Amino acid sequence: MALNTVFAFLGDIGTGEIMVILLIVLLLFGAKKIPELARGMGRGIREFKDATKEIKSEIENGVKDEPKAN
Repeated sequence: MALNTVFAFLGDIGTGEIMVILLIVLLLFGAKKIPELARGMGRGIREFKDATKEIKSEIENGVKDEPKAN
């Protein structure tokens, strides 16, 4: 996946801006906390995807189970 599609919501962001953001994150959290934060974000994203899949399957099953009115 291209980096510009990942940050599409930020508009036209360049490499310099990304480097500044990463530097600020490094300064704020430190090198030891960044892997822990990334793992936490990964878990959160995974839980969000699982919940989305579950809701989607419930909706699809509900539509399949409904009797069709004639």
